[in-house]
Amino acid sequence: MSTCKINNQIRRLRFENGEMTQQALATEVGVTRQTILAIEAGRYSPSLEVAFKIARTFNEPLEAVFQYEPEPA
Repeated sequence: MSTCKINNQIRRLRFENGEMTQQALATEVGVTRQTILAIEAGRYSPSLEVAFKIARTFNEPLEAVFQYEPEPA
């Protein structure tokens, strides 16, 4: 069975949107700054609800923020 990795563009989008802080994004989405940090660093995959909230915050489609990349077996 292969594993997968979810990459994201959160850091880039934060800076393209007025250098938004992790805390500001966390407040907007309703999670902790530590959660945003872990998602941004690729250490944690967000729930579908949180992923949609993050994408909506940046007014971007989900696929523009998160990319699913299967890893070879």
